[in-house]
Amino acid sequence: MLRVAVPNKGSLSEIAAQMLAEAGYSGRRDTRALVHRDERNDVAFFYLRPRDIATYVGSGALDVGITGRDLLLDSGSGATEISALDFADSTFRFAAPAGGDISEIAHLAGKRVATSYPKLVDDFLRGHGIEAETVKLDGAVESAVELGVADAVADVVSTGATLRTAGLEIFGPVILQSTALLIGGPQRHDGIDRLLRRLQGVLVARKYVIVEYDLPIEQVEAATRIASGIESPTVSPLKDEGWVAVRVMVLRDDANDVMDRLYDIGAKGIFVTQVHAARF
Repeated sequence: MLRVAVPNKGSLSEIAAQMLAEAGYSGRRDTRALVHRDERNDVAFFYLRPRDIATYVGSGALDVGITGRDLLLDSGSGATEISALDFADSTFRFAAPAGGDISEIAHLAGKRVATSYPKLVDDFLRGHGIEAETVKLDGAVESAVELGVADAVADVVSTGATLRTAGLEIFGPVILQSTALLIGGPQRHDGIDRLLRRLQGVLVARKYVIVEYDLPIEQVEAATRIASGIESPTVSPLKDEGWVAVRVMVLRDDANDVMDRLYDIGAKGIFVTQVHAARF
Protein backbone atom coordinates (compact mmCIF):
# COMPACT_ATOMS: atom_id res chain seq x y z
CA MET A 1 0.00 0.00 0.00
CA LEU A 2 1.36 3.41 -1.02
CA ARG A 3 1.76 5.72 2.01
CA VAL A 4 1.05 9.36 1.18
CA ALA A 5 1.57 12.39 3.44
CA VAL A 6 -1.08 15.08 3.00
CA PRO A 7 -1.17 18.54 4.65
CA ASN A 8 -3.74 18.58 7.45
CA LYS A 9 -4.20 22.37 7.54
CA GLY A 10 -3.04 25.64 6.05
CA SER A 11 -2.98 26.94 2.49
CA LEU A 12 -1.84 23.61 1.06
CA SER A 13 -4.49 21.43 2.69
CA GLU A 14 -7.74 22.25 0.91
CA ILE A 15 -6.35 22.37 -2.61
CA ALA A 16 -4.30 19.19 -2.09
CA ALA A 17 -7.42 17.34 -0.90
CA GLN A 18 -9.43 18.62 -3.85
CA MET A 19 -6.72 17.61 -6.29
CA LEU A 20 -6.55 14.09 -4.88
CA ALA A 21 -10.35 13.80 -5.11
CA GLU A 22 -10.24 14.88 -8.77
CA ALA A 23 -7.55 12.24 -9.30
CA GLY A 24 -10.00 9.56 -8.14
CA TYR A 25 -8.91 9.01 -4.54
CA SER A 26 -11.21 8.99 -1.55
CA GLY A 27 -10.40 11.25 1.39
CA ARG A 28 -11.18 11.51 5.06
CA ARG A 29 -14.67 12.60 6.11
CA ASP A 30 -13.67 13.56 9.63
CA THR A 31 -11.15 16.42 9.63
CA ARG A 32 -9.79 15.11 12.94
CA ALA A 33 -8.82 11.77 11.40
CA LEU A 34 -5.06 11.30 11.10
CA VAL A 35 -5.16 8.37 8.67
CA HIS A 36 -7.49 7.39 5.83
CA ARG A 37 -7.11 4.19 3.83
CA ASP A 38 -8.38 4.11 0.28
CA GLU A 39 -8.57 0.35 -0.18
CA ARG A 40 -9.83 0.59 -3.75
CA ASN A 41 -6.69 2.42 -4.87
CA ASP A 42 -4.33 0.69 -2.41
CA VAL A 43 -3.31 4.00 -0.83
CA ALA A 44 -3.10 5.18 2.78
CA PHE A 45 -3.22 8.92 3.41
CA PHE A 46 -1.54 10.33 6.53
CA TYR A 47 -2.65 13.86 7.50
CA LEU A 48 0.30 15.76 8.95
CA ARG A 49 1.51 19.28 9.68
CA PRO A 50 2.85 20.67 6.38
CA ARG A 51 6.20 21.47 8.00
CA ASP A 52 6.65 17.84 9.09
CA ILE A 53 5.85 16.14 5.78
CA ALA A 54 9.33 16.38 4.25
CA THR A 55 10.84 14.87 7.41
CA TYR A 56 8.53 11.84 7.37
CA VAL A 57 9.02 11.28 3.64
CA GLY A 58 12.77 11.87 3.76
CA SER A 59 13.18 9.33 6.56
CA GLY A 60 11.35 6.67 4.56
CA ALA A 61 8.51 6.45 7.09
CA LEU A 62 6.16 7.50 4.27
CA ASP A 63 6.65 6.97 0.54
CA VAL A 64 5.52 10.27 -0.92
CA GLY A 65 3.96 13.55 0.15
CA ILE A 66 2.54 16.90 -0.86
CA THR A 67 4.26 19.97 0.57
CA GLY A 68 5.78 23.30 -0.44
CA ARG A 69 9.22 23.73 -1.97
CA ASP A 70 9.98 26.18 0.83
CA LEU A 71 9.18 23.57 3.50
CA LEU A 72 11.15 20.89 1.66
CA LEU A 73 14.31 23.01 1.45
CA ASP A 74 13.97 24.29 5.01
CA SER A 75 13.58 20.75 6.39
CA GLY A 76 17.06 19.61 5.35
CA SER A 77 15.59 16.13 4.95
CA GLY A 78 16.51 13.49 2.40
CA ALA A 79 13.22 13.95 0.52
CA THR A 80 13.47 15.03 -3.11
CA GLU A 81 11.19 16.85 -5.53
CA ILE A 82 9.28 14.61 -7.93
CA SER A 83 7.01 17.13 -9.64
CA ALA A 84 5.56 20.62 -9.22
CA LEU A 85 1.79 20.68 -8.68
CA ASP A 86 1.13 24.28 -9.75
CA PHE A 87 -0.66 25.67 -6.70
CA ALA A 88 0.23 27.55 -3.51
CA ASP A 89 2.79 29.71 -5.33
CA SER A 90 4.73 32.14 -3.12
CA THR A 91 7.77 34.40 -3.26
CA PHE A 92 10.31 34.87 -0.42
CA ARG A 93 12.01 38.23 -0.01
CA PHE A 94 14.02 40.25 2.50
CA ALA A 95 12.57 43.41 4.06
CA ALA A 96 13.90 46.05 6.43
CA PRO A 97 12.77 49.44 7.82
CA ALA A 98 12.06 51.90 5.02
CA GLY A 99 14.78 54.53 4.75
CA GLY A 100 17.07 52.65 7.15
CA ASP A 101 20.64 51.48 6.78
CA ILE A 102 19.72 48.07 5.32
CA SER A 103 18.85 48.41 1.64
CA GLU A 104 20.84 45.63 -0.04
CA ILE A 105 21.78 42.08 0.82
CA ALA A 106 25.38 42.94 1.74
CA HIS A 107 24.06 45.12 4.57
CA LEU A 108 22.78 41.98 6.36
CA ALA A 109 26.30 40.93 7.36
CA GLY A 110 26.39 40.70 11.17
CA LYS A 111 22.66 41.55 11.44
CA ARG A 112 19.70 39.60 12.83
CA VAL A 113 17.15 38.29 10.32
CA ALA A 114 13.77 37.05 11.59
CA THR A 115 12.16 34.24 9.60
CA SER A 116 10.03 31.13 9.84
CA TYR A 117 12.50 29.36 7.52
CA PRO A 118 15.92 29.59 9.20
CA LYS A 119 17.72 26.89 7.20
CA LEU A 120 16.42 28.22 3.91
CA VAL A 121 17.56 31.75 4.75
CA ASP A 122 20.90 30.60 6.24
CA ASP A 123 21.71 28.61 3.11
CA PHE A 124 20.79 31.54 0.87
CA LEU A 125 22.91 34.05 2.80
CA ARG A 126 25.92 31.74 3.01
CA GLY A 127 25.61 31.12 -0.70
CA HIS A 128 26.12 34.86 -1.11
CA GLY A 129 29.04 34.90 1.34
CA ILE A 130 27.08 36.66 4.09
CA GLU A 131 27.19 35.68 7.77
CA ALA A 132 24.10 36.79 9.70
CA GLU A 133 22.11 35.58 12.69
CA THR A 134 18.72 34.07 11.90
CA VAL A 135 15.97 34.46 14.48
CA LYS A 136 13.38 31.68 14.14
CA LEU A 137 9.76 32.72 14.58
CA ASP A 138 6.63 30.70 13.85
CA GLY A 139 4.69 33.59 12.37
CA ALA A 140 4.09 37.35 12.18
CA VAL A 141 7.77 38.01 11.45
CA GLU A 142 6.94 41.52 10.24
CA SER A 143 6.65 42.59 13.91
CA ALA A 144 10.15 41.39 14.77
CA VAL A 145 11.94 44.61 13.86
CA GLU A 146 9.56 46.89 15.74
CA LEU A 147 9.80 44.65 18.82
CA GLY A 148 13.59 44.72 18.68
CA VAL A 149 14.35 41.04 18.12
CA ALA A 150 15.65 41.48 14.55
CA ASP A 151 17.11 44.06 12.17
CA ALA A 152 15.40 42.66 9.06
CA VAL A 153 12.98 39.91 8.09
CA ALA A 154 12.72 37.21 5.41
CA ASP A 155 9.15 36.22 4.62
CA VAL A 156 6.55 35.30 2.02
CA VAL A 157 5.54 38.30 -0.07
CA SER A 158 2.48 38.68 -2.27
CA THR A 159 1.62 42.37 -2.65
CA GLY A 160 3.95 43.57 0.11
CA ALA A 161 1.09 45.43 1.82
CA THR A 162 1.59 43.70 5.18
CA LEU A 163 5.27 44.60 5.22
CA ARG A 164 4.58 48.22 4.26
CA THR A 165 2.03 48.49 7.06
CA ALA A 166 4.79 47.43 9.46
CA GLY A 167 7.07 50.14 8.06
CA LEU A 168 9.22 47.72 6.07
CA GLU A 169 10.28 47.72 2.44
CA ILE A 170 11.49 44.87 0.26
CA PHE A 171 15.11 44.78 -0.89
CA GLY A 172 17.65 42.43 -2.40
CA PRO A 173 17.18 39.40 -4.66
CA VAL A 174 14.36 36.87 -4.53
CA ILE A 175 15.22 34.19 -1.97
CA LEU A 176 12.93 31.53 -3.43
CA GLN A 177 9.96 31.04 -5.74
CA SER A 178 7.98 28.31 -4.01
CA THR A 179 5.10 26.12 -5.12
CA ALA A 180 3.39 22.92 -4.02
CA LEU A 181 5.32 19.75 -4.82
CA LEU A 182 4.97 16.02 -4.88
CA ILE A 183 8.05 14.78 -3.02
CA GLY A 184 9.53 11.31 -2.64
CA GLY A 185 11.72 9.46 -0.17
CA PRO A 186 14.85 7.34 -0.48
CA GLN A 187 13.01 4.34 -1.96
CA ARG A 188 10.79 4.48 -5.03
CA HIS A 189 7.46 2.72 -4.38
CA ASP A 190 5.75 1.20 -7.42
CA GLY A 191 2.55 3.15 -6.73
CA ILE A 192 4.20 6.58 -7.06
CA ASP A 193 4.15 6.56 -10.87
CA ARG A 194 0.42 5.89 -10.88
CA LEU A 195 -0.20 8.68 -8.39
CA LEU A 196 1.95 11.06 -10.43
CA ARG A 197 0.12 10.23 -13.69
CA ARG A 198 -3.20 10.91 -12.02
CA LEU A 199 -2.09 14.24 -10.55
CA GLN A 200 -0.60 15.30 -13.89
CA GLY A 201 -3.93 14.35 -15.49
CA VAL A 202 -5.70 16.71 -13.08
CA LEU A 203 -3.31 19.53 -14.01
CA VAL A 204 -3.99 18.98 -17.71
CA ALA A 205 -7.76 18.86 -17.13
CA ARG A 206 -7.59 22.17 -15.26
CA LYS A 207 -5.54 23.90 -17.95
CA TYR A 208 -7.13 22.61 -21.16
CA VAL A 209 -10.50 22.31 -22.87
CA ILE A 210 -11.52 20.48 -26.04
CA VAL A 211 -12.64 22.60 -28.99
CA GLU A 212 -14.73 20.85 -31.68
CA TYR A 213 -15.85 22.40 -34.96
CA ASP A 214 -16.70 21.78 -38.62
CA LEU A 215 -14.50 23.33 -41.30
CA PRO A 216 -14.00 23.45 -45.08
CA ILE A 217 -11.18 21.01 -45.83
CA GLU A 218 -9.08 23.64 -47.57
CA GLN A 219 -8.84 25.58 -44.28
CA VAL A 220 -7.39 22.75 -42.19
CA GLU A 221 -3.82 24.05 -42.42
CA ALA A 222 -4.90 27.54 -41.37
CA ALA A 223 -6.91 26.09 -38.49
CA THR A 224 -3.94 24.02 -37.36
CA ARG A 225 -1.84 27.17 -37.18
CA ILE A 226 -4.48 28.71 -34.92
CA ALA A 227 -4.78 25.65 -32.65
CA SER A 228 -2.26 22.86 -33.08
CA GLY A 229 -3.21 20.93 -29.93
CA ILE A 230 -0.87 19.10 -27.58
CA GLU A 231 0.21 16.78 -30.39
CA SER A 232 -2.03 17.49 -33.38
CA PRO A 233 -5.77 17.94 -34.08
CA THR A 234 -8.04 15.01 -34.87
CA VAL A 235 -9.54 15.54 -38.34
CA SER A 236 -12.45 13.38 -39.58
CA PRO A 237 -14.35 13.57 -42.90
CA LEU A 238 -18.02 14.61 -42.88
CA LYS A 239 -20.83 13.34 -45.09
CA ASP A 240 -20.83 16.65 -46.95
CA GLU A 241 -17.92 16.51 -49.37
CA GLY A 242 -15.29 19.14 -48.76
CA TRP A 243 -15.99 19.45 -45.02
CA VAL A 244 -14.24 17.91 -42.01
CA ALA A 245 -14.86 17.72 -38.25
CA VAL A 246 -11.94 18.79 -36.07
CA ARG A 247 -11.24 18.15 -32.41
CA VAL A 248 -8.33 19.81 -30.63
CA MET A 249 -7.17 20.58 -27.09
CA VAL A 250 -6.42 24.23 -26.31
CA LEU A 251 -5.47 26.13 -23.19
CA ARG A 252 -8.59 27.10 -21.25
CA ASP A 253 -7.54 30.76 -21.11
CA ASP A 254 -7.14 30.86 -24.91
CA ALA A 255 -10.44 29.16 -25.77
CA ASN A 256 -12.51 32.22 -26.68
CA ASP A 257 -9.76 33.79 -28.76
CA VAL A 258 -9.28 30.48 -30.62
CA MET A 259 -13.03 30.22 -31.27
CA ASP A 260 -13.11 33.76 -32.72
CA ARG A 261 -10.16 33.09 -35.02
CA LEU A 262 -11.59 29.76 -36.19
CA TYR A 263 -14.92 31.43 -36.94
CA ASP A 264 -13.14 34.06 -39.01
CA ILE A 265 -11.68 31.39 -41.34
CA GLY A 266 -15.02 29.66 -41.85
CA ALA A 267 -15.42 27.19 -38.97
CA LYS A 268 -19.01 26.37 -38.00
CA GLY A 269 -20.65 24.69 -35.02
CA ILE A 270 -17.80 25.48 -32.65
CA PHE A 271 -18.20 23.88 -29.23
CA VAL A 272 -16.04 23.78 -26.10
CA THR A 273 -16.03 20.75 -23.79
CA GLN A 274 -14.52 20.53 -20.33
CA VAL A 275 -11.77 17.96 -19.68
CA HIS A 276 -12.49 16.04 -16.48
CA ALA A 277 -9.50 13.71 -16.51
CA ALA A 278 -6.55 12.95 -18.76
CA ARG A 279 -3.54 10.66 -19.22
CA PHE A 280 -0.56 11.35 -21.47
